[in-house]
Amino acid sequence: MNIVSYNVNGIRAAMRKGFAEWLSQTSPDIIGLQEIKATEEQIEVSVFEDLGYHCYWYPAVKKGYSGVAILSKVKPTEITYGMGVSTYDDEGRMIRADYGDFSFISAYFPSGTTGGIRQDFKYAFLDDVYGYSQDLVKSRPNLILSGDYNICHKAIDIHNPIANKNTSGFLPEERAWMDKFTGAGFDDSFRLYNQSPHQYSWWSYRANSRANNKGWRIDYHMTSSGMKERVKHAGIMPDAIHSDHCPILVEVE
Repeated sequence: MNIVSYNVNGIRAAMRKGFAEWLSQTSPDIIGLQEIKATEEQIEVSVFEDLGYHCYWYPAVKKGYSGVAILSKVKPTEITYGMGVSTYDDEGRMIRADYGDFSFISAYFPSGTTGGIRQDFKYAFLDDVYGYSQDLVKSRPNLILSGDYNICHKAIDIHNPIANKNTSGFLPEERAWMDKFTGAGFDDSFRLYNQSPHQYSWWSYRANSRANNKGWRIDYHMTSSGMKERVKHAGIMPDAIHSDHCPILVEVE
């Protein structure tokens, strides 16, 4: 089963850049989307349904902001919208699909780049999503928590770690949370297969960053320990250019 995660930075903008055609050609079994910035009524969902996808949307209350979705060729046995915490759920931060004995989550972690209140909001979210995932894995041990984490875990994951050491997304506290999360039973599936540097999933629109590959790896398929033997491959798809992010892939049995 091929599973993709993709922060599209606005599904309507991505569709104008050929996202639907790319999806048709790539044809993943499941794709989790983040930062959709649209309700179901604002796009032609039939485009995806015609490609064989069941579509599940979880937009933010605020129009044109945040939101997540799952498109799935396999019909889930259950869909869960949100974490059960209104502060995050109002921003459309998480959606979960259960498939028999495993579950897939599409999550959009807060950014914190504006600092102050939003950085504190990010830290609160990190604490709560840690607890949520640790509780969930007890009942759903085969779990993939995918999406835009808005954190580079290690120096290898960012083009200029020294210059960005005090930048949101690479702060010591954020990286320590990633250590805690991965130390508590979740694998960064990409690093199970690829230890090379200069592998990124997001590039600033400024200073020709993408052409120069001056990026950050902030998108992950985090797989629970119960899934480790079922993960067969993981990769990044930098040639897809519908967003300032690119898709990431994990293949599981």
